[in-house]
Amino acid sequence: MPNVEIEIGERVFEVACQEGEEQYLRTAAQMLDAEAARLVQQIGRLPEARMLLMAGLMLADRTAGVEDQLREAQERIAAQEARIAELEARPAAAPPQATAALSALAERAEGLAAEAEARTADAATARGDRSAG
Repeated sequence: MPNVEIEIGERVFEVACQEGEEQYLRTAAQMLDAEAARLVQQIGRLPEARMLLMAGLMLADRTAGVEDQLREAQERIAAQEARIAELEARPAAAPPQATAALSALAERAEGLAAEAEARTADAATARGDRSAG
């Protein structure tokens, strides 16, 4: 198990950690040292245990705030994902221009059908007249 020297609040500590976790330990120590430096700036020299306790509590408070923000963000994401799923499940509404174009096509198709029926009827009538004579 490697030992790592870290500095917190102008005090050096030797801490053991798992192999490969040295950088994580150094990063965590830097965060704790930054909080300790704020305390020393505000209050002055503190006993080691009190400084570490206060710095740890300050980090814990900040972490709790970040966790609250993360939870709120996850709730917003879940709500948006639910909304997206709801919208995707709905059939798409045709835009007004498409509705108007389809109505015009339907009217034209009905007109053509009526015209075709009339021609068919005329042709049948003409055949009927010829066969009668």
